[in-house]
Amino acid sequence: MTHKTMVLKPRVSEKAYGQTQNNVYVFSVDKSDDKLSIVRAVEAQFEVTVTGIKTLVQKGKTKRTMRKGGRPVAGRTSDFKKAYVTLKEGDSITVFAAEEATEEKSAKETKK
Repeated sequence: MTHKTMVLKPRVSEKAYGQTQNNVYVFSVDKSDDKLSIVRAVEAQFEVTVTGIKTLVQKGKTKRTMRKGGRPVAGRTSDFKKAYVTLKEGDSITVFAAEEATEEKSAKETKK
């Protein structure tokens, strides 16, 4: 059985950052990837233990653009799949390292 390499793209949003406080990390994955292959990829790439996973296919949004001559044209963004991965207590992934460093810095400044 051959294993394809999977690209895990972390979702960077306020909601995804809030989920990290509960040890849940959000990734954008290919629509054809199944839960087991996502779990194996996360465990191999980040060297953590996954305790749970939820996936969903997010439908694309309708967008309007303007053509030459000012004629509006309706289109859609692509559908994509998100994976909510829960890690074992004590494990973490440094997805939001820059954001966490900024928070720590501001916390130290407020203590002074």
